[in-house]
Amino acid sequence: MATDRGVTLRAQWLGQILREMRERKGLALREVAEYLQRNLATIGRCEQGIYPIRRVDAAAMMDLYGVSDKKQREAVLELAGEVWKTGWWEQYSKDNVWSSTIDRAWLENRSASMRSFSTITVPGLLQTEEYARALMLAADRHATKREIERWVDLRMRRQRVFDRDEPLHLSAVIDEAALHRPVGGPKVMADQIRHLLKSAALPHFDIHVLPYSVGAHASPGGPFTLFKMSDPFPEVAHVESPAGSIYLETEAVDKLVDTYDWLHEHSLSDEDTTVLLAALEKELR
Repeated sequence: MATDRGVTLRAQWLGQILREMRERKGLALREVAEYLQRNLATIGRCEQGIYPIRRVDAAAMMDLYGVSDKKQREAVLELAGEVWKTGWWEQYSKDNVWSSTIDRAWLENRSASMRSFSTITVPGLLQTEEYARALMLAADRHATKREIERWVDLRMRRQRVFDRDEPLHLSAVIDEAALHRPVGGPKVMADQIRHLLKSAALPHFDIHVLPYSVGAHASPGGPFTLFKMSDPFPEVAHVESPAGSIYLETEAVDKLVDTYDWLHEHSLSDEDTTVLLAALEKELR
């Protein structure tokens, strides 16, 4: 049963896109159910993302809604295929991995670029294995050794987005405070900073440090990530909260884009970021 995997972000998006198409056409759910010869409740669950829509039904819905744009149809059908497809990240869903983390891995694989602001730790896609392990051991003190290793493995596999033919472009602003917290001890932290220095020299990375000297900044609420995918999908924001992960769209994303621009503008230049990282690495030797 597809529902055994729970409601996924991609199923919710697909349902939302098709619901908006239906509403623009002025059709009721009942009319769609009659056209597809499906139960009314099933169509409703599909639009809510509770039950994934099959490609054949998505195509039939777009026929009914009069959607003829080839690019739009192909994008919707591609997403419909991904709703049912099991990606490499799905294998971790049985390892006490939050569904939001699985959704994030899917977003990272689908995105062309990402922008992130980190306040307490180095961004996950830029973490070394030992740094990630030290974080997880501290944050999940009651986890088993196997669980920790599976979580670390997932984080390292997520970084393969940089090995694609067209690597993910990551723009990251890191609060200076995150670089002074010796996660895992001096050696682990020194290795982590060397990894940041190496990454910063590559063309698909844009890494900047937000220095202490800035004082109060535009994101006192904490870290966030912005995902940019191809049309027709919107830019999406991911925000961590005490209650878990939250994914945002529309006006909320626009506000975070503006916030990120401010943070990036007030961060150290490429050269000054490199100088600061090199100095921190030297102190930890």
